[in-house]
Formats: sequence, C-alpha cells, structure tokens
Amino acid sequence: MSTLVLIRHGQSAWNLEKRFTGWVDVDLTAQGEAEAKRSGELLKAAGVAFDRGFTSVLTRAIRTADLALAAADQLWIPLVKDWRLNERHYGGLTGLGHAEMIARHGEAQVQVWRRSYDVPPPPLEQGGTYDFTRDRRYAGAPIPNAESLKTTLDRVLPYWTAEIAPRLAGGETLLVAAHGNSLRAIVKHLFGVPDDRIVGVEIPTGNPLLIELNAEGRPSAARYLDDARAQELPEVA
Repeated sequence: MSTLVLIRHGQSAWNLEKRFTGWVDVDLTAQGEAEAKRSGELLKAAGVAFDRGFTSVLTRAIRTADLALAAADQLWIPLVKDWRLNERHYGGLTGLGHAEMIARHGEAQVQVWRRSYDVPPPPLEQGGTYDFTRDRRYAGAPIPNAESLKTTLDRVLPYWTAEIAPRLAGGETLLVAAHGNSLRAIVKHLFGVPDDRIVGVEIPTGNPLLIELNAEGRPSAARYLDDARAQELPEVA
C-alpha cells in the first residue's frame, strides 16, 4: 500500500482578480500562503511522512509545496518540478477577466470553454504578451497554444506513468502540489471518472486530499484532511 497526497495551490493574485491564469506565473496572495501553511499543519497532525514531492514549474504551486512542507517540518525532502504538472493552458483567454469574456462571448460559451471536457478555448496568438515559447523553462517542450481538460490529461498522464506511478508502486509516500486541472486529470485517471462527470469534480485550494492506493495502484480510501472545506469525492471501488 502507498499514500498519495494532492494539494491544489492556494489562492493566487489572478484567482482573486478572476482572470484566466493558466501558464502565467503569478504568485500567491496572503490568503493563498495561509492556505498552504494550513495544509502543512494538517499533514503534520495526520502524521504523513513524505519520501518525495512533485510540483509544476509555476511559482504558486512551488511555493504552496514549500510552505506546506515547511509547516509539516519536511521541507528537506526532494521536490521535483516539471512543466507537465502545469495548470491547463487557457489559450486566447489567458490574462483576460471572466466578466470581460462573458460580456464579449456570452456566459454559455465561456462556460463551455471553462468546463467542457474536450472543447479548448481559442488558441493563443504567437508573439504576444503570453507567448510561452520564449520562456526558457519550456525550452524544447511541445508547447500547446490552448488546452482542454482532455489534452491536459494527455500531457499529465505520460509523466504520471513514467515518474510518479513507479514510486507509488515501490511503496513511497508522495506529495503532488499542482493546479485545479492538472490535479483533476490525475483524479480522473485514478478513480476512473467518466468524461461527463469529471468537469464537475472540484478540488478545493489548500486542502490536502489523502489517497491510499492498493497493490494495483487503485484508490482504496480517500479523504480531505479539512472536513469543513471538503468537496464530494469520486467513489472508491
């Protein structure tokens, strides 16, 4: 049996401003920092001892991992950063406000872009403010110009299979501190959530999701450590 803990990063500056963030590297707010520290306190109280952590290459997820591990007295563990755990790429919506997009395109269309499983938003134009091809952390990477949740899963799953799943199979206890959609992709894979239901699965910020895995790598038990802020979980077979 092995243990996996998923933490969605705490509130970011653009979460607060209700802007489509995606791959833009914004930092945590004071509330986000407090959520991350609270996550670590909950992990310490639960007696979770990590062997290793994984996170994206975005500051808000990295700092969430660091703050949580520091509060859990485990900042010393190895922490691996990889772009494949990044948030979903919001394409041409990147940097824009939710209200602005609703006014321009209508609430129904924006909801499709935000919540459908396999419909991506409009593509990001090359050469603009948010052209990530010029960011050296993605040098040599196949950078998308927009992603749906489906293509986010297509990006996350090979990394999960190659780097994370084998360590879980070896009995390690792992932390993955990432983003709403990259974590939703992992939950879909682990729990076998159908396409039409995964878009309704919400992972709250700063509330560790502790998952016990059996010998086959499937969830045998799962729970949020902060009951007051827990969301409904997919069924454990």
